[in-house]
Amino acid sequence: MKPALQLRLSQSLKMTPQLQQAIRLLQLSTLELQTEIQQMLEANPMLDEDEQNELPIDTGFGPEDNREKPGDAEAAVERMPGEEDSWDHSFTSVPSNPASAPAPDQTRDIPDLIGDDLRDHLLWQLNLSHLSVRDARIAGALIDSLDESGYLTGPMDDIFAALDDLGPEPDEVEAVRHQIQHCDPLGCASVSLSECLTVQLKELAAETEGRDLAIQLAEGHLDRLARREFDGLAATLGASAEQIKQAARLIQTMEPRPGALVPSGGPQYIIPDVYVRKIAGKWQLALNETSASRLRVNEVYRRMISSAKAEDASYMRAQLQEARWFIRSLETRNHTVLRVAETIVERQLEFFERGPEAMQPMVLRDVAEQLELHESTISRVTRGKYLHCSKGVFEFKFFFSSHVTTNDGGAASATAIRAKIKRLISEEPPRRPLSDAAIAKELNNRGIHIARRTVAKYREAMNIPSSSDRKHKL
Repeated sequence: MKPALQLRLSQSLKMTPQLQQAIRLLQLSTLELQTEIQQMLEANPMLDEDEQNELPIDTGFGPEDNREKPGDAEAAVERMPGEEDSWDHSFTSVPSNPASAPAPDQTRDIPDLIGDDLRDHLLWQLNLSHLSVRDARIAGALIDSLDESGYLTGPMDDIFAALDDLGPEPDEVEAVRHQIQHCDPLGCASVSLSECLTVQLKELAAETEGRDLAIQLAEGHLDRLARREFDGLAATLGASAEQIKQAARLIQTMEPRPGALVPSGGPQYIIPDVYVRKIAGKWQLALNETSASRLRVNEVYRRMISSAKAEDASYMRAQLQEARWFIRSLETRNHTVLRVAETIVERQLEFFERGPEAMQPMVLRDVAEQLELHESTISRVTRGKYLHCSKGVFEFKFFFSSHVTTNDGGAASATAIRAKIKRLISEEPPRRPLSDAAIAKELNNRGIHIARRTVAKYREAMNIPSSSDRKHKL
Protein backbone atom coordinates (compact mmCIF):
# COMPACT_ATOMS: atom_id res chain seq x y z
CA MET A 1 0.00 0.00 0.00
CA LYS A 2 1.34 3.40 -0.93
CA PRO A 3 -0.17 6.87 -1.49
CA ALA A 4 -1.59 7.47 -4.97
CA LEU A 5 -3.58 10.11 -6.83
CA GLN A 6 -6.87 9.22 -8.52
CA LEU A 7 -9.20 11.30 -10.70
CA ARG A 8 -12.92 10.59 -10.28
CA LEU A 9 -16.09 12.11 -11.74
CA SER A 10 -19.24 12.30 -9.63
CA GLN A 11 -22.53 14.18 -9.55
CA SER A 12 -24.02 15.78 -6.46
CA LEU A 13 -26.69 18.33 -5.65
CA LYS A 14 -25.49 21.37 -3.71
CA MET A 15 -28.41 23.19 -2.11
CA THR A 16 -27.55 26.80 -1.36
CA PRO A 17 -29.05 28.50 1.72
CA GLN A 18 -31.19 30.59 -0.62
CA LEU A 19 -32.59 27.49 -2.34
CA GLN A 20 -33.30 25.87 1.03
CA GLN A 21 -35.22 28.95 2.13
CA ALA A 22 -37.21 29.05 -1.12
CA ILE A 23 -38.15 25.37 -0.79
CA ARG A 24 -39.19 25.81 2.85
CA LEU A 25 -41.41 28.81 2.06
CA LEU A 26 -42.93 26.96 -0.88
CA GLN A 27 -44.47 24.27 1.31
CA LEU A 28 -45.89 26.62 3.96
CA SER A 29 -49.64 27.21 4.17
CA THR A 30 -51.01 30.75 4.20
CA LEU A 31 -51.27 30.87 7.98
CA GLU A 32 -47.78 29.47 8.41
CA LEU A 33 -46.46 31.96 5.88
CA GLN A 34 -48.03 34.87 7.78
CA THR A 35 -46.27 33.71 10.94
CA GLU A 36 -42.97 33.37 9.08
CA ILE A 37 -43.27 36.87 7.61
CA GLN A 38 -44.14 38.38 10.98
CA GLN A 39 -41.15 36.72 12.63
CA MET A 40 -38.86 37.95 9.86
CA LEU A 41 -40.20 41.51 10.20
CA GLU A 42 -39.50 41.44 13.92
CA ALA A 43 -36.02 39.92 13.55
CA ASN A 44 -34.69 41.87 10.56
CA PRO A 45 -34.64 45.69 10.82
CA MET A 46 -33.99 45.95 7.08
CA LEU A 47 -37.47 44.63 6.24
CA ASP A 48 -40.60 46.78 6.12
CA GLU A 49 -44.16 46.24 4.99
CA ASP A 50 -44.95 48.16 1.82
CA GLU A 51 -48.50 49.43 2.23
CA GLN A 52 -48.45 51.68 -0.85
CA ASN A 53 -47.86 49.25 -3.71
CA GLU A 54 -50.96 47.43 -4.86
CA LEU A 55 -51.27 43.87 -6.06
CA PRO A 56 -53.02 43.02 -9.32
CA ILE A 57 -56.72 42.28 -9.12
CA ASP A 58 -57.00 39.40 -11.56
CA THR A 59 -54.87 37.41 -13.95
CA GLY A 60 -56.09 35.46 -16.94
CA PHE A 61 -54.68 32.66 -19.03
CA GLY A 62 -52.02 33.45 -21.58
CA PRO A 63 -50.85 31.65 -24.70
CA GLU A 64 -48.93 28.44 -24.17
CA ASP A 65 -45.83 29.60 -26.01
CA ASN A 66 -45.38 32.61 -23.69
CA ARG A 67 -44.89 30.57 -20.56
CA GLU A 68 -41.54 30.16 -18.88
CA LYS A 69 -39.53 27.05 -19.61
CA PRO A 70 -37.41 26.27 -16.52
CA GLY A 71 -34.55 23.92 -17.03
CA ASP A 72 -34.89 21.89 -13.85
CA ALA A 73 -36.55 21.87 -10.46
CA GLU A 74 -33.83 23.77 -8.66
CA ALA A 75 -33.66 26.49 -11.29
CA ALA A 76 -37.42 26.76 -11.24
CA VAL A 77 -37.43 27.42 -7.52
CA GLU A 78 -34.57 29.88 -7.59
CA ARG A 79 -35.35 31.92 -10.67
CA MET A 80 -37.42 35.11 -10.66
CA PRO A 81 -40.63 35.65 -12.66
CA GLY A 82 -39.73 37.09 -16.03
CA GLU A 83 -41.44 39.72 -18.11
CA GLU A 84 -42.27 37.11 -20.73
CA ASP A 85 -44.68 35.28 -18.38
CA SER A 86 -48.29 34.89 -19.39
CA TRP A 87 -49.35 36.17 -15.97
CA ASP A 88 -49.86 39.92 -15.94
CA HIS A 89 -48.89 40.43 -12.32
CA SER A 90 -46.13 42.12 -10.38
CA PHE A 91 -44.72 42.05 -6.88
CA THR A 92 -42.66 44.41 -4.80
CA SER A 93 -39.07 43.54 -5.54
CA VAL A 94 -35.64 44.92 -4.75
CA PRO A 95 -32.63 44.20 -6.97
CA SER A 96 -30.30 41.95 -5.08
CA ASN A 97 -26.89 40.43 -5.41
CA PRO A 98 -27.00 36.61 -5.07
CA ALA A 99 -24.09 36.54 -2.66
CA SER A 100 -23.70 34.22 0.25
CA ALA A 101 -26.38 34.49 2.91
CA PRO A 102 -26.45 33.20 6.49
CA ALA A 103 -27.06 29.47 6.58
CA PRO A 104 -30.41 28.41 8.07
CA ASP A 105 -30.57 26.94 11.54
CA GLN A 106 -29.89 23.22 11.43
CA THR A 107 -31.83 22.38 14.58
CA ARG A 108 -34.82 20.03 14.51
CA ASP A 109 -37.92 21.47 12.93
CA ILE A 110 -40.16 20.40 15.81
CA PRO A 111 -41.87 22.97 18.09
CA ASP A 112 -41.00 22.76 21.76
CA LEU A 113 -44.56 23.12 23.00
CA ILE A 114 -47.77 21.21 23.56
CA GLY A 115 -50.27 22.15 20.84
CA ASP A 116 -54.03 22.09 20.75
CA ASP A 117 -54.35 19.57 17.93
CA LEU A 118 -53.14 16.08 17.07
CA ARG A 119 -50.20 17.30 15.00
CA ASP A 120 -48.73 19.48 17.73
CA HIS A 121 -49.48 16.83 20.36
CA LEU A 122 -47.47 14.20 18.46
CA LEU A 123 -44.65 16.58 17.54
CA TRP A 124 -44.26 17.63 21.17
CA GLN A 125 -43.78 14.00 22.22
CA LEU A 126 -41.30 13.30 19.42
CA ASN A 127 -39.34 16.38 20.45
CA LEU A 128 -38.76 14.74 23.83
CA SER A 129 -37.32 11.65 22.14
CA HIS A 130 -34.38 13.65 20.71
CA LEU A 131 -34.86 12.76 17.05
CA SER A 132 -32.13 13.55 14.58
CA VAL A 133 -32.69 16.30 12.01
CA ARG A 134 -33.29 13.67 9.34
CA ASP A 135 -35.83 11.66 11.38
CA ALA A 136 -37.59 14.87 12.44
CA ARG A 137 -38.16 15.78 8.77
CA ILE A 138 -39.59 12.32 8.10
CA ALA A 139 -41.81 12.50 11.20
CA GLY A 140 -43.15 15.90 10.14
CA ALA A 141 -44.06 14.63 6.67
CA LEU A 142 -45.81 11.56 8.12
CA ILE A 143 -47.76 13.53 10.70
CA ASP A 144 -48.83 16.08 8.08
CA SER A 145 -50.39 13.17 6.13
CA LEU A 146 -52.58 11.93 9.02
CA ASP A 147 -56.34 12.36 8.81
CA GLU A 148 -58.60 13.45 11.67
CA SER A 149 -58.81 9.89 12.97
CA GLY A 150 -55.02 9.57 13.10
CA TYR A 151 -54.69 7.22 10.13
CA LEU A 152 -52.10 7.49 7.38
CA THR A 153 -54.50 7.53 4.44
CA GLY A 154 -52.48 9.27 1.73
CA PRO A 155 -50.19 7.38 -0.67
CA MET A 156 -46.61 6.90 0.50
CA ASP A 157 -45.43 8.25 -2.86
CA ASP A 158 -46.57 11.73 -1.82
CA ILE A 159 -44.54 11.50 1.38
CA PHE A 160 -41.42 10.42 -0.51
CA ALA A 161 -42.04 13.23 -3.02
CA ALA A 162 -42.19 15.79 -0.18
CA LEU A 163 -38.89 14.39 1.15
CA ASP A 164 -37.25 14.18 -2.27
CA ASP A 165 -34.31 16.38 -1.28
CA LEU A 166 -33.71 14.14 1.76
CA GLY A 167 -33.87 10.86 -0.18
CA PRO A 168 -34.98 8.61 2.73
CA GLU A 169 -34.96 4.84 2.50
CA PRO A 170 -38.29 2.99 2.98
CA ASP A 171 -36.91 1.35 6.12
CA GLU A 172 -36.16 4.78 7.62
CA VAL A 173 -39.69 6.02 7.01
CA GLU A 174 -41.16 2.80 8.39
CA ALA A 175 -39.04 3.04 11.57
CA VAL A 176 -40.20 6.61 12.23
CA ARG A 177 -43.81 5.59 11.53
CA HIS A 178 -43.58 2.83 14.15
CA GLN A 179 -42.22 5.39 16.62
CA ILE A 180 -45.23 7.64 15.98
CA GLN A 181 -47.57 4.67 16.48
CA HIS A 182 -46.32 4.26 20.04
CA CYS A 183 -46.86 7.91 20.95
CA ASP A 184 -49.99 9.00 22.76
CA PRO A 185 -52.65 8.27 21.57
CA LEU A 186 -51.55 4.76 20.63
CA GLY A 187 -52.09 3.65 17.05
CA CYS A 188 -51.72 6.93 15.19
CA ALA A 189 -49.98 6.69 11.79
CA SER A 190 -51.48 3.23 11.22
CA VAL A 191 -52.56 2.37 7.69
CA SER A 192 -55.56 0.20 8.65
CA LEU A 193 -57.95 -0.51 11.50
CA SER A 194 -56.34 -3.92 11.94
CA GLU A 195 -52.88 -2.42 12.46
CA CYS A 196 -54.23 0.31 14.77
CA LEU A 197 -55.97 -2.19 17.07
CA THR A 198 -52.98 -4.55 17.02
CA VAL A 199 -50.61 -1.80 18.17
CA GLN A 200 -52.90 -0.97 21.08
CA LEU A 201 -53.41 -4.59 22.09
CA LYS A 202 -49.68 -5.30 22.10
CA GLU A 203 -49.19 -2.50 24.61
CA LEU A 204 -51.35 -4.35 27.15
CA ALA A 205 -49.65 -6.38 29.85
CA ALA A 206 -48.70 -9.88 28.70
CA GLU A 207 -50.81 -11.45 31.46
CA THR A 208 -54.00 -9.66 30.31
CA GLU A 209 -56.63 -12.35 29.82
CA GLY A 210 -57.49 -12.87 26.15
CA ARG A 211 -54.71 -10.54 24.90
CA ASP A 212 -52.95 -13.02 22.57
CA LEU A 213 -56.20 -14.26 21.08
CA ALA A 214 -57.40 -10.67 20.60
CA ILE A 215 -54.17 -9.87 18.72
CA GLN A 216 -54.79 -12.83 16.40
CA LEU A 217 -58.34 -11.64 15.74
CA ALA A 218 -57.24 -8.04 15.12
CA GLU A 219 -54.45 -9.06 12.75
CA GLY A 220 -56.47 -11.20 10.36
CA HIS A 221 -60.07 -11.86 11.32
CA LEU A 222 -61.82 -8.54 11.90
CA ASP A 223 -64.26 -9.12 9.02
CA ARG A 224 -65.41 -12.47 10.41
CA LEU A 225 -65.56 -11.00 13.90
CA ALA A 226 -67.83 -8.22 12.64
CA ARG A 227 -70.14 -10.91 11.23
CA ARG A 228 -70.10 -12.59 14.67
CA GLU A 229 -68.80 -15.90 13.34
CA PHE A 230 -67.77 -16.99 16.83
CA ASP A 231 -68.06 -20.74 16.22
CA GLY A 232 -66.14 -20.59 12.93
CA LEU A 233 -63.39 -18.45 14.49
CA ALA A 234 -63.18 -20.83 17.43
CA ALA A 235 -62.56 -23.74 15.06
CA THR A 236 -60.01 -21.75 13.04
CA LEU A 237 -58.00 -20.51 16.02
CA GLY A 238 -58.38 -23.58 18.22
CA ALA A 239 -60.25 -21.80 20.99
CA SER A 240 -63.71 -22.00 22.51
CA ALA A 241 -66.54 -19.73 21.43
CA GLU A 242 -66.54 -18.17 24.89
CA GLN A 243 -62.83 -17.32 24.59
CA ILE A 244 -63.50 -15.71 21.20
CA LYS A 245 -66.27 -13.60 22.77
CA GLN A 246 -63.97 -12.59 25.62
CA ALA A 247 -61.26 -11.53 23.16
CA ALA A 248 -63.88 -9.62 21.15
CA ARG A 249 -64.91 -7.72 24.29
CA LEU A 250 -61.25 -6.83 24.86
CA ILE A 251 -60.97 -5.50 21.29
CA GLN A 252 -64.06 -3.38 21.87
CA THR A 253 -62.23 -1.55 24.67
CA MET A 254 -59.60 -0.33 22.17
CA GLU A 255 -59.90 2.99 20.33
CA PRO A 256 -60.58 2.60 16.57
CA ARG A 257 -60.08 6.35 15.97
CA PRO A 258 -57.11 7.38 18.14
CA GLY A 259 -56.75 10.78 16.53
CA ALA A 260 -60.23 11.77 17.69
CA LEU A 261 -59.05 11.52 21.32
CA VAL A 262 -57.05 14.75 20.93
CA PRO A 263 -59.31 17.82 20.87
CA SER A 264 -58.97 19.98 17.80
CA GLY A 265 -58.75 23.17 19.84
CA GLY A 266 -61.63 24.92 18.13
CA PRO A 267 -62.56 25.52 14.50
CA GLN A 268 -59.79 25.72 11.95
CA TYR A 269 -60.32 28.48 9.42
CA ILE A 270 -59.05 28.20 5.86
CA ILE A 271 -57.60 31.17 4.03
CA PRO A 272 -57.62 30.56 0.25
CA ASP A 273 -54.35 31.19 -1.54
CA VAL A 274 -55.96 31.73 -4.96
CA TYR A 275 -59.38 33.04 -6.06
CA VAL A 276 -60.91 31.80 -9.30
CA ARG A 277 -63.66 33.94 -10.83
CA LYS A 278 -65.47 33.91 -14.13
CA ILE A 279 -65.46 37.44 -15.55
CA ALA A 280 -66.88 38.23 -18.98
CA GLY A 281 -67.06 34.53 -19.80
CA LYS A 282 -63.39 33.91 -18.98
CA TRP A 283 -61.94 32.21 -15.92
CA GLN A 284 -59.46 34.48 -14.16
CA LEU A 285 -57.19 33.95 -11.15
CA ALA A 286 -56.08 36.31 -8.40
CA LEU A 287 -53.57 35.70 -5.63
CA ASN A 288 -54.88 36.32 -2.13
CA GLU A 289 -53.38 39.57 -0.86
CA THR A 290 -52.86 37.98 2.56
CA SER A 291 -50.53 35.32 1.16
CA ALA A 292 -48.81 37.86 -1.11
CA SER A 293 -47.63 40.14 1.67
CA ARG A 294 -45.83 43.17 0.28
CA LEU A 295 -42.36 43.65 1.71
CA ARG A 296 -39.59 46.09 0.89
CA VAL A 297 -36.14 47.03 2.11
CA ASN A 298 -36.02 49.88 4.61
CA GLU A 299 -34.27 52.59 2.60
CA VAL A 300 -33.36 54.63 5.68
CA TYR A 301 -31.31 51.82 7.19
CA ARG A 302 -29.88 50.86 3.80
CA ARG A 303 -28.45 54.35 3.31
CA MET A 304 -26.94 54.27 6.78
CA ILE A 305 -24.61 51.39 5.85
CA SER A 306 -22.11 53.64 4.06
CA SER A 307 -21.68 55.89 7.11
CA ALA A 308 -21.76 53.20 9.80
CA LYS A 309 -18.76 51.79 11.65
CA ALA A 310 -17.08 48.74 10.16
CA GLU A 311 -18.60 46.29 12.66
CA ASP A 312 -22.09 47.80 12.38
CA ALA A 313 -21.84 48.01 8.60
CA SER A 314 -20.97 44.31 8.37
CA TYR A 315 -24.02 43.38 10.45
CA MET A 316 -26.29 45.67 8.41
CA ARG A 317 -25.04 44.27 5.11
CA ALA A 318 -25.78 40.73 6.29
CA GLN A 319 -29.28 41.76 7.31
CA LEU A 320 -29.78 43.56 4.00
CA GLN A 321 -28.73 40.46 2.07
CA GLU A 322 -31.07 38.29 4.13
CA ALA A 323 -33.97 40.72 3.55
CA ARG A 324 -33.42 40.75 -0.21
CA TRP A 325 -33.28 36.96 -0.44
CA PHE A 326 -36.42 36.63 1.69
CA ILE A 327 -38.29 38.99 -0.64
CA ARG A 328 -37.09 37.01 -3.66
CA SER A 329 -38.13 33.72 -2.05
CA LEU A 330 -41.63 35.13 -1.42
CA GLU A 331 -41.89 36.28 -5.02
CA THR A 332 -40.81 32.86 -6.28
CA ARG A 333 -43.31 31.11 -4.00
CA ASN A 334 -46.22 33.28 -5.14
CA HIS A 335 -45.23 32.91 -8.78
CA THR A 336 -45.03 29.11 -8.52
CA VAL A 337 -48.37 28.86 -6.69
CA LEU A 338 -50.02 30.92 -9.43
CA ARG A 339 -48.51 28.79 -12.20
CA VAL A 340 -49.71 25.57 -10.59
CA ALA A 341 -53.17 27.04 -9.96
CA GLU A 342 -53.37 28.17 -13.60
CA THR A 343 -52.51 24.67 -14.81
CA ILE A 344 -55.10 23.10 -12.51
CA VAL A 345 -57.84 25.42 -13.78
CA GLU A 346 -56.83 24.84 -17.41
CA ARG A 347 -56.94 21.06 -17.04
CA GLN A 348 -60.09 21.01 -14.91
CA LEU A 349 -62.21 23.61 -16.72
CA GLU A 350 -65.11 21.14 -16.94
CA PHE A 351 -65.17 20.86 -13.15
CA PHE A 352 -65.54 24.63 -12.73
CA GLU A 353 -68.29 24.65 -15.34
CA ARG A 354 -70.27 21.52 -14.40
CA GLY A 355 -69.10 20.23 -11.02
CA PRO A 356 -67.37 17.10 -9.62
CA GLU A 357 -68.91 14.72 -12.16
CA ALA A 358 -66.86 16.42 -14.88
CA MET A 359 -63.53 16.07 -13.07
CA GLN A 360 -60.71 14.89 -15.33
CA PRO A 361 -58.02 12.41 -14.21
CA MET A 362 -54.82 14.20 -13.25
CA VAL A 363 -51.72 13.29 -11.24
CA LEU A 364 -48.75 15.29 -10.01
CA ARG A 365 -46.65 14.12 -12.96
CA ASP A 366 -49.07 15.73 -15.43
CA VAL A 367 -48.65 19.19 -13.91
CA ALA A 368 -44.91 18.69 -13.38
CA GLU A 369 -44.37 17.81 -17.04
CA GLN A 370 -46.48 20.72 -18.29
CA LEU A 371 -44.65 23.27 -16.12
CA GLU A 372 -41.29 21.49 -16.47
CA LEU A 373 -40.89 21.29 -12.71
CA HIS A 374 -40.03 18.35 -10.47
CA GLU A 375 -42.86 16.31 -8.93
CA SER A 376 -41.58 17.13 -5.45
CA THR A 377 -42.01 20.85 -6.21
CA ILE A 378 -45.62 20.29 -7.27
CA SER A 379 -46.19 18.19 -4.14
CA ARG A 380 -44.94 21.04 -1.94
CA VAL A 381 -47.12 23.57 -3.74
CA THR A 382 -50.30 21.51 -3.45
CA ARG A 383 -49.92 20.74 0.26
CA GLY A 384 -51.91 23.10 2.44
CA LYS A 385 -52.83 25.46 -0.43
CA TYR A 386 -56.49 26.22 -1.16
CA LEU A 387 -58.43 27.52 -4.13
CA HIS A 388 -61.70 29.45 -3.82
CA CYS A 389 -64.25 29.29 -6.63
CA SER A 390 -68.01 29.34 -7.15
CA LYS A 391 -68.18 25.62 -6.23
CA GLY A 392 -66.54 26.20 -2.83
CA VAL A 393 -63.08 26.10 -1.29
CA PHE A 394 -60.88 23.15 -2.31
CA GLU A 395 -57.35 22.09 -1.48
CA PHE A 396 -55.12 21.89 -4.53
CA LYS A 397 -54.76 18.14 -3.91
CA PHE A 398 -58.51 17.71 -4.41
CA PHE A 399 -58.03 18.17 -8.16
CA PHE A 400 -55.59 15.25 -8.40
CA SER A 401 -57.02 11.75 -8.70
CA SER A 402 -56.33 8.41 -10.34
CA HIS A 403 -58.18 7.26 -13.44
CA VAL A 404 -60.45 4.39 -14.47
CA THR A 405 -60.49 3.12 -18.05
CA THR A 406 -63.61 3.77 -20.11
CA ASN A 407 -65.08 1.53 -22.80
CA ASP A 408 -63.85 3.78 -25.59
CA GLY A 409 -60.25 3.55 -24.36
CA GLY A 410 -60.30 6.88 -22.54
CA ALA A 411 -60.04 7.57 -18.81
CA ALA A 412 -62.42 8.84 -16.14
CA SER A 413 -61.38 10.51 -12.89
CA ALA A 414 -61.95 8.61 -9.65
CA THR A 415 -63.42 11.81 -8.18
CA ALA A 416 -65.95 12.03 -11.03
CA ILE A 417 -66.88 8.37 -10.57
CA ARG A 418 -67.50 8.88 -6.86
CA ALA A 419 -69.74 11.83 -7.70
CA LYS A 420 -71.69 9.68 -10.18
CA ILE A 421 -72.10 6.91 -7.60
CA LYS A 422 -73.36 9.41 -5.06
CA ARG A 423 -75.87 10.79 -7.57
CA LEU A 424 -77.13 7.31 -8.50
CA ILE A 425 -77.68 6.46 -4.85
CA SER A 426 -79.44 9.75 -4.17
CA GLU A 427 -81.84 9.08 -7.06
CA GLU A 428 -82.51 5.39 -6.28
CA PRO A 429 -86.00 4.18 -5.23
CA PRO A 430 -86.07 4.30 -1.40
CA ARG A 431 -87.54 0.79 -1.06
CA ARG A 432 -85.33 -0.72 -3.78
CA PRO A 433 -81.81 0.62 -3.18
CA LEU A 434 -79.19 -0.14 -5.79
CA SER A 435 -76.66 -2.82 -4.98
CA ASP A 436 -72.97 -2.33 -5.77
CA ALA A 437 -73.35 -4.73 -8.71
CA ALA A 438 -76.30 -2.73 -10.06
CA ILE A 439 -74.34 0.52 -9.77
CA ALA A 440 -71.35 -1.05 -11.54
CA LYS A 441 -73.64 -2.26 -14.34
CA GLU A 442 -75.20 1.19 -14.74
CA LEU A 443 -71.78 2.84 -14.91
CA ASN A 444 -70.65 0.26 -17.47
CA ASN A 445 -73.72 1.15 -19.54
CA ARG A 446 -72.52 4.77 -19.43
CA GLY A 447 -69.12 3.75 -20.77
CA ILE A 448 -67.15 3.53 -17.49
CA HIS A 449 -65.48 0.16 -17.03
CA ILE A 450 -65.60 -0.45 -13.27
CA ALA A 451 -65.82 -3.55 -11.08
CA ARG A 452 -68.30 -4.13 -8.28
CA ARG A 453 -65.55 -4.17 -5.65
CA THR A 454 -64.35 -0.78 -6.87
CA VAL A 455 -67.85 0.61 -6.46
CA ALA A 456 -67.93 -0.80 -2.93
CA LYS A 457 -64.56 0.81 -2.14
CA TYR A 458 -65.68 4.23 -3.38
CA ARG A 459 -69.03 3.93 -1.58
CA GLU A 460 -67.36 3.08 1.71
CA ALA A 461 -64.90 5.95 1.27
CA MET A 462 -67.91 8.31 1.08
CA ASN A 463 -69.40 6.72 4.25
CA ILE A 464 -72.47 5.52 2.35
CA PRO A 465 -74.06 2.34 3.84
CA SER A 466 -74.59 -0.79 1.76
CA SER A 467 -77.89 -1.37 -0.06
CA SER A 468 -79.16 -3.70 2.68
CA ASP A 469 -78.34 -1.14 5.39
CA ARG A 470 -79.97 1.66 3.39
CA LYS A 471 -83.10 -0.45 3.01
CA HIS A 472 -83.02 -1.43 6.68
CA LYS A 473 -83.09 2.24 7.71
CA LEU A 474 -86.52 2.75 6.12
